[in-house]
Amino acid sequence: MDGVKSTQEVSRLSQEEVKDLIHQSHEAKKFSYSPYSKFRVGAALRTLDDRVFLGCNVENACYNLGVCAERNAIAKAVSDGFRQFKAIAIASDLNDQFISPCGGCRQFMREFGCDWEVYLTKSDFSYKKMTVAELLPDSFGPEDLSKKKMSNIPSNL
Repeated sequence: MDGVKSTQEVSRLSQEEVKDLIHQSHEAKKFSYSPYSKFRVGAALRTLDDRVFLGCNVENACYNLGVCAERNAIAKAVSDGFRQFKAIAIASDLNDQFISPCGGCRQFMREFGCDWEVYLTKSDFSYKKMTVAELLPDSFGPEDLSKKKMSNIPSNL
């Protein structure tokens, strides 16, 4: 896939970098605009050159116009010219379970590769490490658009 590094090329985070990224995701959730659900979410996204972009969820009275924290952080990074990521940490106020990205966010992350790390956290800063591929197995991505397709599509479709 153009511009996306393989698992071997992506440098993994040290334990100190993981802790810092998780801390930043919890800081980001403080900026959440969630007056309707009262469900605060923050995200901290680390690029390959170690720049960190923060995002929080932003709700809207027209519910479907809200933006998730993960997509917010990724969009900020992309709008500054970044397309390759090492990891993202996601935080919420959940105590008994790890926050997990919604399906839309999983597909949004997948756009930028399968092999980068995703840290799902609890309010006590404990975490579960996964990859985008583990969150969205057998996914559809940009490389699928260039695969061979049916050449003679029936006119009644």
